[in-house]
Amino acid sequence: MGGSLKLRSTSLEDFGLNRVRLLGDYHTNAFAKELAYLKQYEPDRLLAGFRETRGLEPKADKYPGWETTEIRGHTMGHYLSACAQAYEQTQDEELLKRLNYIISELSISQFESGYLSAFPETLIDNVENRKPAWVPWYTMHKIIAGLIDVYRATDSAEALETVKRLGDWVASRTSRWSDELQATVLAVEYGGMNDCLYELYKVTGESKHLEAAHRFDELPLFEAIQSGKDILRGKHANTTIPKFIGALNRYLTVGESERFYLEAAIQFWDMVVGHHSYMTGGNSEGEHFGEPDLLDAKRSDVTCETCNSYNMLKLTRELFKLTGDRKYADFYERTYVNAILSSQNPETGMTMYFQPMATGYFKIYGSPFNHFWCCTGTGMESFTKLNDSVYFHSENRLYFAQYTSSLLDWQEQGVKLTVQSGLPSVGEVKVSIDIADGGSRELELHLPIPYWVSGEAEVSINGEKVTGNLQHAYVVIERTWRHGDQLKLSLPMKIMASPLPDNPNVVGFQYGPVVLSAALGREDMEKAQVGVIVQVPTRKMLVKDFIIPTHMSPSEWLANLDQHVVQEEGRLAFRLVGTDEDERLVFTPHYEQHQERYGIYWSIVDAESEELKRHLEQTRMETLVREATIDSIQVGNDQYELQHEVAGESTVAGAWEGWNGRVVHPGGWFSYKMKVEPGEQNYLQVTYFAGHHGRTLTIYANGELFASETTEPGYKREFVTRRYLIPNELAQGQQAVEFKFEPDDRMNGIYGVLRTMRAVEGLN
Repeated sequence: MGGSLKLRSTSLEDFGLNRVRLLGDYHTNAFAKELAYLKQYEPDRLLAGFRETRGLEPKADKYPGWETTEIRGHTMGHYLSACAQAYEQTQDEELLKRLNYIISELSISQFESGYLSAFPETLIDNVENRKPAWVPWYTMHKIIAGLIDVYRATDSAEALETVKRLGDWVASRTSRWSDELQATVLAVEYGGMNDCLYELYKVTGESKHLEAAHRFDELPLFEAIQSGKDILRGKHANTTIPKFIGALNRYLTVGESERFYLEAAIQFWDMVVGHHSYMTGGNSEGEHFGEPDLLDAKRSDVTCETCNSYNMLKLTRELFKLTGDRKYADFYERTYVNAILSSQNPETGMTMYFQPMATGYFKIYGSPFNHFWCCTGTGMESFTKLNDSVYFHSENRLYFAQYTSSLLDWQEQGVKLTVQSGLPSVGEVKVSIDIADGGSRELELHLPIPYWVSGEAEVSINGEKVTGNLQHAYVVIERTWRHGDQLKLSLPMKIMASPLPDNPNVVGFQYGPVVLSAALGREDMEKAQVGVIVQVPTRKMLVKDFIIPTHMSPSEWLANLDQHVVQEEGRLAFRLVGTDEDERLVFTPHYEQHQERYGIYWSIVDAESEELKRHLEQTRMETLVREATIDSIQVGNDQYELQHEVAGESTVAGAWEGWNGRVVHPGGWFSYKMKVEPGEQNYLQVTYFAGHHGRTLTIYANGELFASETTEPGYKREFVTRRYLIPNELAQGQQAVEFKFEPDDRMNGIYGVLRTMRAVEGLN
């Protein structure tokens, strides 16, 4: 791969956030809502945990939600980054005052060792001792990144000194790791610790910070991916993506000697985008990657964690700057419009956790000051940097990455560009060029021809059509530009269908850069809770998620899509023609869909097809499982386990054979508390790995022997599910039962989803 990889001779540079101003109504509202939200925070409540950990009296109560759990303090890191980004754009004195106060208080809360956190250092000890802990290094990454962002935006010497001392503590701690201990720590989500430490090294130049960053580089993972092995199945997506952002940053920081890490990052990007992503650019189901190209089968209420999209865009942006390859800009635009913009409620400014790809669910947004999800934090950052990847430059060359209404101040050239974009309604972009001295400039404009353009793009300057030089999906116009020049770009668009690889009859519709979805009403929009106060939508009613063409086959209907998905007069909305849903479904931009159930993907099927019969049966079984489930845990997912009071010794979570799970070593144990329904017939459903052949796992319920499972002799690379009846006397008078798992003299574990279930007719 190294020989075929082409990089630009000079990397593209981005523009500072203060140099690009977005002009479109949707974007300006999104930023305004986020800015107002940041100013509503009470700094002393964010600081309470930091003061408490240092032994100081908090000045206010902690915020609730995740900020009262082991992950407390992660919001502070995001908040610092978001405020720093917003300040860079606005020079808002209130933001600067807030940042200065918070940095001063954090400095006071820092230990002599350099340790700084809202949780005690014992959580770091727990990770090293293989005891359950909710991602303390992940939170540490957010704090370090936030401090660096504040230093860069405000030139705060106190922020620099604080983060330098914290980096010294990390360097000291990691320098004592053996190879075995390093592997133990890196098995627990650590965010982008490598990435933020490379950023710290760029600021301090101290070799110990560089060595500490190296300690968080997960070489076995990078080697497998760099060699082209897709081993992502079962891996926690938002754990994995930042690792490769850090790998890429190793290359960017150290140089060409680290080309291996660049190649690993590129291979990873290709795998995720090409084989694990939906048409919105989002990925994952239940926060985990699945089998490559198995996407239709994994569509659910918990697909596409928004943090994943945030992190994929960070990776994509840097790869685009290195290569100039249009595929990165295309993916950035796709995800930015259809996953990031789509994640914010334009009325409240609140953002989403999961973005369901299964038809019939609806969007759920966090609350301002009750939840503090991870996606609340990345949402703060996303909506204070909406303008960071619109343009890039190199010397006198300007690259348009997206066509967004905006004002660019290209100070190096003494040029300002004003862009008026009709997208997504109209494929027309106008660019006005203003030169500071009223004279002329030799400039080279690189105008992308996106993947969604249908037909021939046309360019005119001052009303006269011009033919640019087509280079790598760009129209390149090199000329002497004069003050007042007007450029116009026409980008024809048409409706497109995007099928899923494991079921080509399941498609979504797209027009230009926007994914379309159909509103399905507001009936029974009840929320359920998973993980640690994470809310997800329910779908208890039967939702019709298939479309039957009339008088033609599905393939014939799809082959003439522009005749069968037709735009309404005067608005960006589309209706179907020649189907059983012509009168019901109206498709509009998904990022504007906020109040109703929706459908992005639809099965296009014959009325009498076996595929439709299988689809209906699968839907029926999924409905029965949901109806039967009393309580469930995604085994190995930290927050889901913590909600169920996970405890244990000599136990670790991770992914094995593509399944997330938790294993326990001889002499150890782990346990959860799970809800039951007294007076009902209750079951415990457990999934084992048959590869642990001949091994026994014993289960205790409230301390009493409950069940014992010995996997069959003979190695099989498959998983088996067992269901055990819970005796009535165990559930009687109980709201929850503690289930404890102990191995024999060999390592063993459980995988997938652990459930307590009630008896439901029709479910074996």
